[in-house]
Amino acid sequence: MIEYALYFAFACFGIGQLFCLYRVVFAPGVGDRVLALDTMSINMIALIALFGILHNTTMYFEIMMLFAMVGFVSTVAYAKFLLRGDVIE
Repeated sequence: MIEYALYFAFACFGIGQLFCLYRVVFAPGVGDRVLALDTMSINMIALIALFGILHNTTMYFEIMMLFAMVGFVSTVAYAKFLLRGDVIE
């Protein structure tokens, strides 16, 4: 029964990824694109966690943490670039 729930969650997060991708491409402003990219990274973290649960291994949770750190740093760097025009001061 847990497999069906995992596959349903995969489908839901996959559809969420597609909606975020649409928002990245057709967003009216740059701020909306940054938020969509951040949401895509969160959805990808959830997909990696689900994949780890499905395969019953803890290796994917370490990958998930690395992806979360990279996603956070890239979002902050892009927001700083939008505000100041320069990432490194």
